[in-house]
Amino acid sequence: MRWHGTRVFWSILFTLGLSACSSVAAGKVGLAETSTSYTLSNDVVTARVDKRSGDLVSLRYRGLELLGRGSGHPFGYWSHGPLRGAPVKCAVTIDPGKNGGERAEVSVKGFYVPGATNAAAVACDVEIRYALGRDDSGVYTYSIFTHPFNYPAASIGEARFGAKLNADVFDYMTIDEKRRKVMPRPEDWTQGTRLNMSEVRRLNTGVYKGHAEHKYAYSAIQFETPAYGWSSTRHRVGLWFVNPTIEYLSGGATKVELTGHLDSNEGGAPTLLNYWRGSHYGGAVCEIGEREEWTKVIGPFLIYCNSGGDHEALWKDALAQAAVESRRWPYDWVQGVDYPHRAERATVKGEVVLNDPQAPRARISNLLVGLTAPDYMTPEMPSGGGRNARSRPRRLVDWQTDAKYYQFWVRGDERGRFTIPNVRPGTYMLHAIADGVLGEAVVANVTVSAGQTLNLGRLQWTPLRFGRQVWEIGIPDRSAAEFRHGDHYWQWGLYFRYPEEFPNDVTFVIGQSDPRIDWNYAQVPRGTNAGSVWSVVFELPEAPRGCATLRMGIAGITLREGVNITVNGRPAGGTGPMADTATIRRDGIRGYWSERNVAFDASLLRRGTNIIGLIVPPGGPTTGVMYDYLRLELDESGTVSDLAGNVGQALYETVTHETQPLESH
Repeated sequence: MRWHGTRVFWSILFTLGLSACSSVAAGKVGLAETSTSYTLSNDVVTARVDKRSGDLVSLRYRGLELLGRGSGHPFGYWSHGPLRGAPVKCAVTIDPGKNGGERAEVSVKGFYVPGATNAAAVACDVEIRYALGRDDSGVYTYSIFTHPFNYPAASIGEARFGAKLNADVFDYMTIDEKRRKVMPRPEDWTQGTRLNMSEVRRLNTGVYKGHAEHKYAYSAIQFETPAYGWSSTRHRVGLWFVNPTIEYLSGGATKVELTGHLDSNEGGAPTLLNYWRGSHYGGAVCEIGEREEWTKVIGPFLIYCNSGGDHEALWKDALAQAAVESRRWPYDWVQGVDYPHRAERATVKGEVVLNDPQAPRARISNLLVGLTAPDYMTPEMPSGGGRNARSRPRRLVDWQTDAKYYQFWVRGDERGRFTIPNVRPGTYMLHAIADGVLGEAVVANVTVSAGQTLNLGRLQWTPLRFGRQVWEIGIPDRSAAEFRHGDHYWQWGLYFRYPEEFPNDVTFVIGQSDPRIDWNYAQVPRGTNAGSVWSVVFELPEAPRGCATLRMGIAGITLREGVNITVNGRPAGGTGPMADTATIRRDGIRGYWSERNVAFDASLLRRGTNIIGLIVPPGGPTTGVMYDYLRLELDESGTVSDLAGNVGQALYETVTHETQPLESH
């Protein structure tokens, strides 16, 4: 055994009943090394790391083991690590013996070699690090992916850090204000009855007997969930994942992902997950082409341990620690990887000013502003099957589906002012989205330099309009939360209630109906032999001319052919094919957001009562669509041919800027 520092050595002497010099300083970090593991420790935390896999195989807090074996991959682990049959390099990257016991860090790095595979094989070198400071109540971990120029193309699948916790300790899970409770016991899950998918079981035992348990009930927006985890009502301890930033996570400030749950494998272990390349609710993409140099640092994030209070106090303490970690970011102790420190980063600020002639009194609400990579096409990727195999189709990647690059998001204030700190140098697109405004604003070619404070000034956001507004349903906020069941959407099986709650489908009368009651959170079919037709009923004083456009914000969809539209019983087009975001079957209220604008000849409308039909074809109970927002616009001087390109992805609005020319899309 090799020793780095002093604290572990002396603590073991005391454990063995041997004498030791009293001059040893309290609180110093110790680091012990054997042929198979590293052990980092301070006064409250002891973490053991396997030198072959990079797994965190033990985490003890005040002597209590917090990790468990569980089912599947046990303990704490990164989904991508050293490959079987490939070389591994282990190193002490911060030696506490050389810094007075202030901090220790260890590294396990795996290297790609052709033919070395496992379930998460990828053509990248993958380094895993763990760090512990003198006063840290938990251990930091991060992962570094590197794809050199001479490596083959690489596609990184679902990627995360996961932890199986000690089921004898943890019984209470907290995700957010609405989802926190004593959880079913692992044996309750094991003895449950599978329902319509493998992740759902009807519990036959325990305090939730008769209820459904579904791991997707605890999915959350990562940007809004800086600390989440499990606590113990018996031991009064907690273990939490704390992300100090989302810059290394996929999908930006609206990305929904799994957080914690009972493991869906047999045994039902308490589980925590931190996804950086999420595959759910529309997913994200991380593909690296042949001859492309690329690296990304995932983290560091903190596995935080606390004690002394009930579940509420422990959670609030974890949230307070998350605020502390956010202020500390970027960490000055990270060295030797592509990780700019504070002085090497930039600050970008400005003010978004809403300028909508049709809504002159509108104010920006819940403004989100982000800097992201410009939209890009995935590289050509081989599909497997030999030298002559066809490449996978390329696809456009936007900020909602990007996991390859970094993103920097903040919430602006009620005046539209924003300040984005700690931005890595580079050239970005700036995006602004806000509740109450359909679509998004974009500023292209925002270039930031190290140490710079870039003031973009006042950004005039003029939302896209195709004509005067006739009516609207909902709030453009990229979710279906304002509709029926939107306040408890995470309850499994709400889609089964639709035929009972709406036996004649939805009929929504503009000016009379209540969206919270009369508009369901999801439009699903009545069955495999019967679709559903939702009717929007409205009055017009005169028969219009020109072009009408039905604008549709889509919060989630599982319909290959999309939604078809009728106007007064006559076909008027549709959304066209749309990618599956699995939002309905995963108990969501929002997924990958998109906009569809369906233009039709206004002569289909008439004086008096009009009905626009929204048609979902027959299918399973979780197929269908979640609407964010609908609006009918009318341009009496236009024609359908003028707006022939309206069906498609969200259109970027015009933004005017005081200091540099901008691109409009």
